[in-house]
Amino acid sequence: MTPFGARLRALRADRGMTQKALADLLNVSPAYLSALEHGRRGRPGPGLVLEICGHLDLIWDEAEDLKQLADHSKPKVVLDTGGLSPRATELVNLLDRRLPNLSESDLDRLIAMLRGLETGP
Repeated sequence: MTPFGARLRALRADRGMTQKALADLLNVSPAYLSALEHGRRGRPGPGLVLEICGHLDLIWDEAEDLKQLADHSKPKVVLDTGGLSPRATELVNLLDRRLPNLSESDLDRLIAMLRGLETGP
């Protein structure tokens, strides 16, 4: 499941809406919506995210959160380290090998550290 899919599922459930009902409003199949929620489909485009926000009556903060989660929910990522330092290649390979065994707290710490680098000085 992707961060976007998990949040979409929770928002939909909070509003008592079935996958079929939301899929009908979005003019997509229930199977496609299920695949989005479970991370079996790539991240949705910005237009679909806006439609979802509208149909779920999300307030501004919730809509912004969902848009950001969509940006961070590409389920199949390929990292090309060609042209980067050997340390960058080492990092990507370590992450590839160790990711399945990281705990949620390990993931939280790594995400917080990397997000801090995005907004650094």
